[in-house]
Amino acid sequence: MTHIHLINGAKPFAHSSGKLNHTLQTLAASLLEEAGFGVGQTIIDEGYDTEGEIKAILKADIIIYQFPGWWMGTPWPLKKYMDEVFTQAHGLFYSSDGRSRHDPSKHYGSGGLLQGKRFMVSTTWNAPLEAFEDDAQFFGGGGIDAVLFPFYRAHAFLGMDRLPTFLATDVMKNPDVEGIKTAYRHHIEQVILR
Repeated sequence: MTHIHLINGAKPFAHSSGKLNHTLQTLAASLLEEAGFGVGQTIIDEGYDTEGEIKAILKADIIIYQFPGWWMGTPWPLKKYMDEVFTQAHGLFYSSDGRSRHDPSKHYGSGGLLQGKRFMVSTTWNAPLEAFEDDAQFFGGGGIDAVLFPFYRAHAFLGMDRLPTFLATDVMKNPDVEGIKTAYRHHIEQVILR
């Protein structure tokens, strides 16, 4: 049985309660369970056990991250989670940075041990879609993949492959929760359930 572990990196603060991220994680879990996948979940803000998270990631075939965009990246609890869990998993998630003084053909970032595992990001942003896609707007046309490049590379360092990202935009000023849920359901159907 394929096992999928969902990690919710949202943290309520001020005017943002994290409800949309919780809704999307709940939707993903429901769709995946109905399709017969084994599903585990972590909600970082509710606490986690580092050793338990290492075991959950080792068990999983796919990791799905759910988080809002905070200051052009991930919320700090998610970064803290990665720093703690990934570092503690030295020897399990990665052996080294991959390089060797004795074999210069080995390149930096080639020491990951999680080959065959995949990860997917589902992320919510206040910025409108045009801010990501339009060359003349804030993110310079690079899309969400350019914005999340460091997050993606952290997982490549572990040897994981990336599945296409789901991006929900304009979620504060023009929220369309039902439209976002429909789009996310379609994304999961196309990327994981096909």
